[in-house]
Amino acid sequence: MTTSDWGDWLVRAIEDADPEGVAVWYLGCNGFVLKGASGTTICIDPYVGIGDPPRTVRMIPVPFDPEDFGEVDAVLATHEHTDHVHGPSQAPILAETGADFYAPDDSLAVALDEESWTDRWDIDRSRFHEVAEGDRFEVGEFSVAVEPAHDPDATHPVSFVIEHSAGTFFHGGDTKPSDEFERVGRTYDIDLGVLAFGSEGRIPDKESGEPSRTRWYNNENQLVEAASDLRIDRLLPSHWDMWRGLTADPTALYHHARSFEYPQRLDIVEIGDRVEL
Repeated sequence: MTTSDWGDWLVRAIEDADPEGVAVWYLGCNGFVLKGASGTTICIDPYVGIGDPPRTVRMIPVPFDPEDFGEVDAVLATHEHTDHVHGPSQAPILAETGADFYAPDDSLAVALDEESWTDRWDIDRSRFHEVAEGDRFEVGEFSVAVEPAHDPDATHPVSFVIEHSAGTFFHGGDTKPSDEFERVGRTYDIDLGVLAFGSEGRIPDKESGEPSRTRWYNNENQLVEAASDLRIDRLLPSHWDMWRGLTADPTALYHHARSFEYPQRLDIVEIGDRVEL
């Protein structure tokens, strides 16, 4: 397992924080931490793996050691891919904090069957919860709604709408634009929304090893289309920093978003940054 490049300062900053509403930290890749005014803490898709070099090569620091977390209430997974469900990244958080794990069925299959988290770490199976589109559950001061996602590379992706008295946060995982997003945008008043953004590159095929044209995340036009349909006030692009050959420049999105009513604002952040909901 990798070791944090940053020591434990980011984890300590999160645990020492006392936000007035909700503070949001970007962990790089598609990972986020939300902490509310009452101290409830949720991690979404935290990942500290290095990928599978030379096919997938991590381009950003490893910002924390999972064992350093002591105060987390829930870990949420959007879909079953390794950089979203990863035992060495997430199971130690559950073991150290007593947090519950919420994920769709195929993600739970990775955690419980393929990677055997309950055998390798001290985690009771009762702390794993299957969620599906249309579900809602509570985590402390947060109310979490499960909505559809459209990721053709995943077998069962979902998105999460996390509501708090301070505002509403949307995490789409690796979703592309979806026919469902206009409905989602009308249903919720999304203050801050996360969508995956990246370029197209030549990535070695998993089977043959031969480089092939690959696009895993939204391009500029897809990202703005999804954000527009979701009526996101503030759009935070994620994932653009992570994989060699698929990185992108999120500042280019200013040009693509300029003529649309939504998103009303772009929040461009880097790994370790904090924003307020």
